Parts: sequence; C-alpha cells; structure tokens
Amino acid sequence: MNILIVRNDRIGDFITALPACYILKQTFPQAQITVFIHPMNQSIAKACSFIDHIIIDNEESVFQLSKVLKQSHFDISFTLFSNTRVAIAQMLAGIAKRYAPATKIAQIFYNQRIKQRRSQVKMPEFAYNIQLIQAAFPNINTSYPKPLLTFDQKETKAMYQNFCDEHGIHKPVVAFHIGFGGSSDANWNVEEYIELAQSIEDAEIDIVFTFGPGDEAFLAKFKAKRGNLKAHIYSSKGSVAQFTQLISNFKLFVSTSTGTFHLASAVGTPTMTFFADTLFASAKRWKGIGDEKLQHHYMIPLENEAKQQLFNQVKHDLQALS
Repeated sequence: MNILIVRNDRIGDFITALPACYILKQTFPQAQITVFIHPMNQSIAKACSFIDHIIIDNEESVFQLSKVLKQSHFDISFTLFSNTRVAIAQMLAGIAKRYAPATKIAQIFYNQRIKQRRSQVKMPEFAYNIQLIQAAFPNINTSYPKPLLTFDQKETKAMYQNFCDEHGIHKPVVAFHIGFGGSSDANWNVEEYIELAQSIEDAEIDIVFTFGPGDEAFLAKFKAKRGNLKAHIYSSKGSVAQFTQLISNFKLFVSTSTGTFHLASAVGTPTMTFFADTLFASAKRWKGIGDEKLQHHYMIPLENEAKQQLFNQVKHDLQALS
C-alpha cells in the first residue's frame, strides 16, 4: 500500500503530522509512507525512520504536481493541510481514496471529507491529524513513543561536544530563541528576554541565545541591548535537523510557540513556551507532540498589568527550572 500524507506548511505544522506518520507505519509496516512537504522540512523528514519517501512542494502548477503524484501510484492520501492546488492535483493523479478535513472550498475535490471543526480546538493539532487517519482505519493503535524524533546517540554526543568546545560551554544549557513565526502572535520583546536570562545568570547553567535564518533583525537588536549579560550566541547555519539534534542536548528551551518549540518537544527537551491569549493560537491547540510533563505553557495577556504579573511568574518558574 502506498500512502501519501500532505503537510506542506511550516516547521511546527509538519511536526504535528509526525505522530500520524509513525502510527501508519507501525500499523502497516510493509506500506510505503510518502510525505508531501515544504522544502525547509526535508532534513527532518529524512531523519524519521517511519517515513519512506519525500516529495518536496516546489510550488509547481497543479498539472505538474498531478504528474509527480501520479508516478507514485498512491492508494490513499491524507491531506492534513489543504489548498485548492493540492486538492485538484490529487484528484487528477487518480488517488482512489483522498481524505481531508471538510473545510475550505478545496474539500469538494476530496472523496473522503471528514468533519473536524478544528477552529473549535477540542483537541491539539496533532490529535486532529491522528483523528483523520482514524477515519480510514478506526481500530489502529494511536500511541507513539515520546520523544518521537531521535538521532544517533554517538553522532549527537560528538556534535554537542564540538558545540561546547567552540562556545566555551561547560555547564547544562538553557537556551532562548526569541524569533517567531507561524501562528504565534504573542511574545516578549528582546529586552524582556534579556531580563529573563539575567534572572538565572547565577544558576549552574550556561545561557545560549539561538538564532536561525531570517532572525537577523532579532540578533542585531539582541547584540545592541544585551549589556553585560553573560550569554553565548548561536546562529544556526546548518539544516533544521542539525539544529534539532543540538536542541536535544539542552536542559531547557525557552521560546514563543514557533517551530523551534515543536522541534524541542519532539526530541524530549523540556520547554518553556509563550502563547497568545486566544483559542486559535493557544497551547490547547498547539501543544508539542512530546511528553506534556516536560512542557510549560504560558498565555500572554494583552492587558499590561496582567502581562507584568505573568512575566514575574515566568521569572520565578524559570529560576526553578534552571
């Protein structure tokens, strides 16, 4: 059986699809699991032993995409994130069973439309993805290991040692990632992140501020505002998988609810994460796929006094976790 799973949006969104991919592979070990994904997620997909093949979304036309899909002779597809181009391409490719949420105009091009009402946020995003495959296979075992995303231990240890040697790190790392994207629309500003880091300078840890491609403005502002803060700077130049492998060694990862948070949760790193005080962007919808006991979630309110109270609570909790 050839199975296609479509999740061609951002990093965090793709991570929420991994439990569904794993469950399908465990249920049907002989099946070929193919993911259709955004180019930035290719290295992560390659790191997953339960994913057999990768098709990159190069934003080709609907007809070009249909030809690509047709070559793989898929028996069934699960589209976790849909648009009209992707929907029509699957229909033209002749995929016999095409599952997707019954939302948007694109749903008319699927022959298995599942009512989920994700906007009501009755479960997290990864659970909705699992629910979609349950529509085809009701009796599957939906459990999966946590952490789900793992790397070769020897290779990871060597990578982390090189990182520590290069940056002069000798203690467990508490990392701050101040950039954000995706559905996150709430965050502390750079000065507030610096203040949080200053609150744990005396702990037996090393502080690292991480930055990725597109975070140049955040990096420049951090350098201008850091003052005497004793913190290391790490600018990721490698693949997303390599950055994730590094994160897996950290004691704590502090960030807004962006893709890096989902990566940290997937590899079992404890997280402290900031969400908008709205249902759509909340932790209820976007919690990580990892162990919930390792996830510490905070909803940032809009009202200034309540926001300051939360900031003080975050400081207190950060000191306890460090």
